[in-house]
Amino acid sequence: MTSAKQWLAGFALLCIYVAAESKRNFKCPSGCSCTKETIICVGTSQIPHNIPKEINSLSMVNGSIAEITEGMFSLMPSIQLLLLNANSLTTIKDDAFSGLPHLEYLFIEGNKIETVTKNAFRGLRGLTYLSLANNKIRFLPRDLFFDLDSLLELDLRGNSFQCGCENKWLMTWLKNTNATVSDVFCASPSDMKGKRLNDLPIPPGECISTDFVRHQSIPIQSMSADIFSFKEDIYVAMAAPNSNSCVIMEWDHIELNFRKFDNITGKSVVGCKSVLIEDHVLIIVTQLFGGSHIYKFDDQQNKFINFQTVEVFNISKPNDIEVFQMEGDWYFLIVDSSKAGMSTLYKWTDQPERNETGFHSYQFLHEWFRDTDAEYVEVDGKSYLILASRSQSPVIYLWNKSTLKFIFHTEITNIDDAVAVKAFRVEGDLYLAMTCYIGDSKVLKWTNKQFFEVHALPSRGAMILQPFSFADRHYLALGSDYSFTQIYLWDAETKTFHKFKDIYVQSPRSFTVITTDRRSFIFSSSFKGKSMVFEHIFVDLSL
Repeated sequence: MTSAKQWLAGFALLCIYVAAESKRNFKCPSGCSCTKETIICVGTSQIPHNIPKEINSLSMVNGSIAEITEGMFSLMPSIQLLLLNANSLTTIKDDAFSGLPHLEYLFIEGNKIETVTKNAFRGLRGLTYLSLANNKIRFLPRDLFFDLDSLLELDLRGNSFQCGCENKWLMTWLKNTNATVSDVFCASPSDMKGKRLNDLPIPPGECISTDFVRHQSIPIQSMSADIFSFKEDIYVAMAAPNSNSCVIMEWDHIELNFRKFDNITGKSVVGCKSVLIEDHVLIIVTQLFGGSHIYKFDDQQNKFINFQTVEVFNISKPNDIEVFQMEGDWYFLIVDSSKAGMSTLYKWTDQPERNETGFHSYQFLHEWFRDTDAEYVEVDGKSYLILASRSQSPVIYLWNKSTLKFIFHTEITNIDDAVAVKAFRVEGDLYLAMTCYIGDSKVLKWTNKQFFEVHALPSRGAMILQPFSFADRHYLALGSDYSFTQIYLWDAETKTFHKFKDIYVQSPRSFTVITTDRRSFIFSSSFKGKSMVFEHIFVDLSL
């Protein structure tokens, strides 16, 4: 025990000796003036090291210090005031002032600071005064002052604050803090220049944007993807010509992705379309060879089985399948894209006593026009079929309630080589998205019983211009074989679509919305690569 006491006493004496020697050996750095408690350096570029613990104030002014790195002042634990004015600082990084537990006053004025990272002032719980005046700060990261429990005064004058979403958190903080803060004025945007940041309103939802992030990659090349649901489950039917099949995928509510459910084999399958009629869950499958067929889900076998062979006497090259219900009856149209075929309309008949349950040909539409796509719309109490074509202007057919047939109504002029047509509504108005492989794709609006062009989108090599919506956000996806898919977002003020972002899908052919498990997705089929699922997420720009 006596030996241990002697050792401790010796160690204490050694520490006192080393501290005394350090104090005696400290030499005031060049360009600095020193007193017992302060160091003031002018025009230097080096931070003093190994300063005595009695020093509680360090000032570095008119120097060329370019950055503050983590732990730069960690050997000065007694510092209570730190002044770094008029240097060349551009960034304050995370934990720049770690190791300064007693720091109360921090001045970083008259520098060129543009960036302050989120954890720059972490650990400064005793700091009472902070000045970042006269820098080039445009915005500050959210919760920058979170650790400053003792802060009494903050000076942010002379900066170039943007009064936008990036500083929304700061607007809120300024309204709620107990610290005294200098007036903070907006430098931009122009309509807010000169206004006080803490006087601005904070509109709810204004700083919320959206994004599309890749969720799942499916190694199946497909021409189309049709989403349908039954028994509270969600499925997608994919036309996969390279595998000669219609692949049925099922949504897994646990893994939150699609998994294979069934496979309908065929010959050069180019279309798969679902239709649910009463207790019938049907998949219409069109093929380049071997005719077209309808498959029905069998509960006992838990798969789709052949239900009906479709009459295709006048169809040589099926392309799109359009399914719709009109006046209580179900129809589907097979669009024929050959030079010799005829797009054909089929109608559902349910007469089991006569063995006539199924779809049967009902009407042949125009021939020799290489139809590429069809869209059914209802507007002004009337029913229309719009057919796009590679060899003529798109045509509109009107349902005649007397003859119970579609009759030619009009053409949509000034549009050539249309490969797809999709209808959508925004704010109650009806629009068409016309995809053109050559030239510009078009957005048309229904006005005075006609469609008029309101927007043109450059679209070389485009195969699909797909409208879709999530809540009150309306999009167009322009998919091309030669570039990234361009997503356009509807602007409610200008009543037009503006470029929003790019996503990558190789040779996309369709974009379909899925909403399940309180999440939203778009499913994109790919003709030459993997089919993709993107999640639609909300992003808070003020974070």
